[in-house]
Amino acid sequence: MAALAAVVVLALATVVAGAASTPGAAATMTTSKSPPVIYIFGDSMSDVGNNNYLLLSLAKCNYPWYGIDYKTGYPTGRFTNGRTIGDIMAAKFGSPPPVPFLSLYMTDDEVLGGVNFASGGAGLLNETGIYFVQYLSFDNQISSFEQIKNAMIAKIGKKATEETINGAIFQIGLGSNDYVNNFLRPFMADGIVYTHDEFIGLLMDTIDRQLTRLYNLGARHIWFSGLAPLGCIPSQRVLSDDGECLDDVNAYAIQFNAAAKNLIEGLNAKLPGARMYLSDCYSVVMELIDHPQKHGNQ
Repeated sequence: MAALAAVVVLALATVVAGAASTPGAAATMTTSKSPPVIYIFGDSMSDVGNNNYLLLSLAKCNYPWYGIDYKTGYPTGRFTNGRTIGDIMAAKFGSPPPVPFLSLYMTDDEVLGGVNFASGGAGLLNETGIYFVQYLSFDNQISSFEQIKNAMIAKIGKKATEETINGAIFQIGLGSNDYVNNFLRPFMADGIVYTHDEFIGLLMDTIDRQLTRLYNLGARHIWFSGLAPLGCIPSQRVLSDDGECLDDVNAYAIQFNAAAKNLIEGLNAKLPGARMYLSDCYSVVMELIDHPQKHGNQ
């Protein structure tokens, strides 16, 4: 997990620099001297402790050596040895790390800053991760953001709230669990009921509805993380005869990314003021896997 987190963080750092340099994004980020508010939606790659507040959740990481390279040196609910994607993004923009949603009371002043809604085990689909018992699916996370928006309105009024949210960055990293903890699991119904083409269609319809819902809540700058080569993660490689990456699972990720790119381009064309981006995690991670020596690994 820590190794995969590191390479996806690198991929996101690349797209953050690219997206921030585009005219539309740069204009928004330079209209204020204050760092942007950042909202994080995701799974275990981005969770900063939300699952710690879910008593029945089986997706937790409060064990050695999680957190050993974090500033505290102890587990924090992050599924990594150090910082998450959201932590690193916030640092790049000079913003405080977004706090876990479930740590907040709606009367806290922290509702006015960045918030992290990510939950280990979560997916785009509500049924993904069901065997972790308790988690926040993407739909749950969007509903949680709506609570934050209402709390902001109560504190600073509707106009200021809309301005803050319109100028905020929404980072979304979901979809991996919909494969590795759903479609590819022989005991999960989605892999039995749907062909892969049908499953892609289900995922795209779901993302379309979810991103449109976020847009209607005020989100304008959305950075969606494409899937990394899922066939190269340990849980998949162990299923191969030679321990190498599973090409068919990687092909699923490529197909998902292409469909998501088309969907996001369509939403940008349809929704006024929308600036949505798809980060290319796949090619960056494959570069690290195929040519580790070029990047400091022996």
